Amino acid sequence: MLLGSGLTLEAAAKPVFHAYVILGENGKAVARAVTSHDHCPDIRIDATPAFAMNLRSAAGRVPNRGGAQQQSKDASFPVSVCEAALPAGVRKILVAGTRLPVPVAQPRRILFIGDTGCRMKASEHAFQACKNPKSWPFKAISTRAAAWHPDLVVHLGDIHYRESPCPAADQGCAGSPWGYGFDAWNADFFRPARPLLKAAPWVVVRGNHESCSRAGQGWFRFLDPGPFASRRSCDDPAHDGEGDFTSPYAVPIGADTQLIVFDSSRAADKPYAPGDEPYERYAAQLREVDELTRDKAQNFFLNHHPVLGFSSSMDRQAHPGNAALQSVMRDRHPGRLFAPGINLTLNGHVHLFEAISFKSDHPAVFVTGNAGSALSLPLPGALSAHDQPAPGAIVDEIISRADFGFLTMERAGASWVFTEWDRAGKAVLRCKLAGSGLHCAAAASVAAKL
Repeated sequence: MLLGSGLTLEAAAKPVFHAYVILGENGKAVARAVTSHDHCPDIRIDATPAFAMNLRSAAGRVPNRGGAQQQSKDASFPVSVCEAALPAGVRKILVAGTRLPVPVAQPRRILFIGDTGCRMKASEHAFQACKNPKSWPFKAISTRAAAWHPDLVVHLGDIHYRESPCPAADQGCAGSPWGYGFDAWNADFFRPARPLLKAAPWVVVRGNHESCSRAGQGWFRFLDPGPFASRRSCDDPAHDGEGDFTSPYAVPIGADTQLIVFDSSRAADKPYAPGDEPYERYAAQLREVDELTRDKAQNFFLNHHPVLGFSSSMDRQAHPGNAALQSVMRDRHPGRLFAPGINLTLNGHVHLFEAISFKSDHPAVFVTGNAGSALSLPLPGALSAHDQPAPGAIVDEIISRADFGFLTMERAGASWVFTEWDRAGKAVLRCKLAGSGLHCAAAASVAAKL
């Protein structure tokens, strides 16, 4: 039976029905719990006595923001979110008796997914068949990917897609929750992602679907690694200038390598000019990125919008990377766009897989936005000499596939090996990172199944 709040009676009776671990600045870990109760559950860390988690955000209803939220409604959160900071080296975490995955100081097996939700958007007449696992395979991909036993899961953004009510005649998504409240978050993310939430801690990159004018309220309640604050909650549009821009941070994954997480959720499709608020915000954040890169020899830049990747459209042309970010980055690092210490970028946003290396001095690129949401059109079979993701970025090799899947990264001595898997868990492609270059080949020598 479904309650008016969007919770089942069974879920409402549980003290905790979602619990997971998020990594943030410097790899600091926090345990989170989502509960329908009005008090936080107990957590036990290693051998210490159990204690109550801290309240992050209380249950409540947020009035409809209006404006850009087309066909939206009040965002109902009939759940409280609780949290507890985890000490370095933690070996055992129990929340309400349920064991959570523990952070690994030097993860050797890292999983990347992106763009996972089921697309329901009236303004684009786009309604994915959420009930059909062939059309929306995120749950199956989550299960397959969890069987790979990752040490860390990275989501590259665009988690929430159920923005408009499904037309009554559309049996593919009829009756699906929609809007920006917990019921849609539960259907689009928490339930299908459960195997991966149990498998490993997460690093989560914010996508444009999690900007304040869209699903930002749920983003800050559930997934943002920083402290919750009303002015950064996206509840009040008057404070979107704070909510839509969050500082970059680094997550170490070894003595020589770190992930740098960059919030590009508000990035437009057109260039900015100096003096524009987004330009100045992003310029300040990129200065912070430059400082972060000095801590490690290898820096992998994680953001949602590809700067050096391609996108496709109905004209079957390869379109360049995000013009807004390029306009800011070009002024800071002419030509290369990225700081010299960055040798790889990982992105979502384009619902394809892409692996790109360059003849020019640019970091290698993976685009992995193919873990569930409706796929983009394929890129052209062959690029012309004029196809560049950014001026001066000369492609050496590009491999793209327009099908569902996920990407993994494994430590191989001083380097990393990447494998692209299809939705059934079959290895498709293997790439080795050398400096800022990728060397890729078909994955015939890789085990066929997870």
